[in-house]
Amino acid sequence: MNAGTPGILLVLDGWGHAGPSEANALTAAATPYLDGLLADCPAVLAEASGTAVGLLPGTVGNSEIGHMVIGAGRPVPYDSVLVQEEISSGRMRSNATLVEVLNRLSAAGGTLHLVGLCSDGMIHADVQHLRELLRIAARFSVPAVRVHAITDGRDVADHTAAAYLGLVEGFVAEAGVGQVATVVGRGYALDKSGDLELTEKVSLALVDGKGEAIGEPQEALELTRRGDEWVPPCVVTGADGRPLGPVRDGDAVLFTNFRSDRIQQLADDLYRRLAGRGVTFLSLAQYDTEAAIPPLVHRSDAGGGLAAELAAHGVRSVRIAEAEKFEHVTYYLNGRDAAVVPVEEHVRVTGDVAPDYTARPEMNLDRVTEAVVSAAGRDDVPLVVANLANIDVVGHTGHFDATRRAAEHTDRAVEAVCHAARATGRWVLLVGDHGNAEKMLTDASAGARPYGGHTTNPVPAVLVPAPGQQVAAPAGPATLADIAPSVLALLGLAPAPRMTGRPLW
Repeated sequence: MNAGTPGILLVLDGWGHAGPSEANALTAAATPYLDGLLADCPAVLAEASGTAVGLLPGTVGNSEIGHMVIGAGRPVPYDSVLVQEEISSGRMRSNATLVEVLNRLSAAGGTLHLVGLCSDGMIHADVQHLRELLRIAARFSVPAVRVHAITDGRDVADHTAAAYLGLVEGFVAEAGVGQVATVVGRGYALDKSGDLELTEKVSLALVDGKGEAIGEPQEALELTRRGDEWVPPCVVTGADGRPLGPVRDGDAVLFTNFRSDRIQQLADDLYRRLAGRGVTFLSLAQYDTEAAIPPLVHRSDAGGGLAAELAAHGVRSVRIAEAEKFEHVTYYLNGRDAAVVPVEEHVRVTGDVAPDYTARPEMNLDRVTEAVVSAAGRDDVPLVVANLANIDVVGHTGHFDATRRAAEHTDRAVEAVCHAARATGRWVLLVGDHGNAEKMLTDASAGARPYGGHTTNPVPAVLVPAPGQQVAAPAGPATLADIAPSVLALLGLAPAPRMTGRPLW
């Protein structure tokens, strides 16, 4: 191997590729520096969705799997795939953990509470999984099932919650068991910022039946002016005016999201509130909660990747990101391993004010850039890893102009990082983790509406060589699994034995 050269791995979150269109906020943005890099530097389009990264065919990419595969150097079977395999094979119906709980509820007359995001965005949940769980509950004659529906508007187009609630009500009718007991937007239920006031409102609806009283689930959608994401906690009442679904002693709560990060704050809060009341907790897939919640499906091993190789060779790295993406450049990039690594330094960038992504699409990009430039100036740090979150986080708002401006801020940040890299003799490898901002409208055939979700588009991977560094143009096709081997090769290290990706440069 060559001695290698120090560098910077820069993940541009949500930086997907598509041709110019009225839906593409990236091509509408003035990004002269990024445009120049794409034109002049060795670049390739990398697949970041579907089976290329370990997802079901045709499934959009996401930040969690994107960073895991970037770090693992191989596709990692995602939790959604593992859950679907259990359902499709019929094994879920005989899952020992689930069967034990359902038999107990059937014998004791308890209630099964299903809590999760009701959409098919395939990033945090799939509403079809709820359908199968209702069917299984009916097979075991569970006397009562309550669905606590979380509306989306982020992973899927806004103002589609009515259709998804209708789908859930259809599943309930088909199974012959269940009722929708609460409805709440994901802005409350899936907060991951640590705003426990939002979480508390959801918990009070589920535990005490406190919230906006409604007679039918669809009525909840009339109570929001901020779209599906911010439907206030609503409690469905029966003919007697009493809430249908508070969790009672001896009941069971099953969280139906397959992704952990956004539901675990609610899961931990409910667990604490219901402690000592004989309530059983389960999760569809494995969660990273403080509480020990048994999963129905365990996750794949994503270790043995970039982080392990850097540690084995004593290569120091600095990981930098805003709070929204901090876990992605640390925990997920490290193969979902939270262990403290002596050769890693973590820089979590936070702001002084609460985020308003449409009003401040620059977020805290100046602080992230400053931290990257500072780390790049250190001789003891061969690798700097950073996530620029703006394109994705602002893109999720569905606000085209704000996302365009986020891309322009990102362009200036990339320019500053590349100038610092040149001054310190470093290469810069830029890569998207999934598509987003290149599609800000739904398909015209369905009636074009603002869209803030992810896409199946490929992402650019661009190498800005260090001064004097000679590299060949990469040969396609490429996937995110090729990024870790490329980083190691540029550092003068061989790919890890478990990596199936290949160095692009």
